[in-house]
Amino acid sequence: MNKISLKICTLFCLVVILNSCAFRSVHRSQDITYTDSNADLPAKQLDVYAPKKSDNLPVMVFFYGGSWESGDKKIYHFLGNRLARRKVIVVIADYPLASEYKIPTMQESALAAVNWNKDHIAEYGGDPDRIFVSGHSAGGHLASLIAVKEDELEPSDNGKKLAGSILIDAAGLDMYSYLQETSTGEGKKYLNAFTKDPAVWKEYSSMYFLTDDLSPMLILEGERTYPSIRGSRERFMKRIEEKGIEDVTVNIYPKKMHIPMITQFFWTGGRVYKDVLGFIEEN
Repeated sequence: MNKISLKICTLFCLVVILNSCAFRSVHRSQDITYTDSNADLPAKQLDVYAPKKSDNLPVMVFFYGGSWESGDKKIYHFLGNRLARRKVIVVIADYPLASEYKIPTMQESALAAVNWNKDHIAEYGGDPDRIFVSGHSAGGHLASLIAVKEDELEPSDNGKKLAGSILIDAAGLDMYSYLQETSTGEGKKYLNAFTKDPAVWKEYSSMYFLTDDLSPMLILEGERTYPSIRGSRERFMKRIEEKGIEDVTVNIYPKKMHIPMITQFFWTGGRVYKDVLGFIEEN
């Protein structure tokens, strides 16, 4: 066998081993419609990633990024698989996208996804009293809206609605200020989702809805992320401090840019797993 053939054979064996060991303990339930047929929402689906032997495990509902206008839950199977192998049930939901839909519909759909979990996640081995909401970029924005508007969720049996939120390089925490400055320039492209109405910009900027009873929140941000994300998060944290809200943690990842903040989940030995799993365990 020549060296090239040996390398190909070795690579093939490695892929087989990784696939058999890494994913055989995880079951994915695909394309479950979570929107109510009676609601004024488009039909949207979610995938549930759970260990094959699950019982009362914590749940993370994740929304992907894509500037509020693109994305697909199937791209994020790596996140679901890897966290499920760490005993966290992961639910990845599609949601309505611009320009066909606007941010109010996106928020309503995201809330519906979380409420679906409260009603059904026990069937997959999840604990409806330990639901964490998470997302990257635009998905982090939707997760933040759910966190600050927790009263719009259905209560769990123990009275809790969310166990916490995990925002990964979240965009739009203060979309109002950002669009006031940029709606005729670089921010113009986001008007497809946020409309041209400043009242809508503010209504869907989570920093203006912070309350003392905010559930625990973990914010993960790349040191080299977009200036708009950094500036929005800084204004968000200033408001947190002004209100005296204590259970919000910000972890900055040195040298990390925006996209690597989510792709780092490919490597299970990285810092991000320690941060996320530690937060879930504490709450």
